[in-house]
Amino acid sequence: MIASDGQMLGVMSAAQAQRLAYDQELDLVKISPTANPPVCKIMDYSKFKYEQAKKDKENRRNQTIVELKEIRLSMTIDVGDIAVKTKQCLKFLEAGNKIKVSIRMKGRENSRSYQGVKVMENFFEGLGGKAVMDKKPTTEGRNIIMMLSPAKA
Repeated sequence: MIASDGQMLGVMSAAQAQRLAYDQELDLVKISPTANPPVCKIMDYSKFKYEQAKKDKENRRNQTIVELKEIRLSMTIDVGDIAVKTKQCLKFLEAGNKIKVSIRMKGRENSRSYQGVKVMENFFEGLGGKAVMDKKPTTEGRNIIMMLSPAKA
């Protein structure tokens, strides 16, 4: 038995423990019902539930949701366009989002998928170490896909 102020009261019968809780106008709560003998505590249970709900709400508010953003490149992308896409990608990374970089190949580009992989690697180098490559550029059908996530500070 544990008192409301945290003091150990020792082993006692359930009726005696209930009477102590009733005298203090508090609740008798089983903390560890499987122990032998069970451990009980005298507390204001409604106040305990309120504080627990408050903590849970605070934890949900501080929780960050990671989104998956997509950036599409082409195999014939020029330096200026890559700079714009890199700048946008850095914004996403600073916000803590994961990024899917993709290239869709058309026509004869399918036979030269290695050029698309080279474009992806150049794009990754342009991020300056602010991203970690989760999935290397791989060809999946007509698409080349690479997954990035923010680097740890």
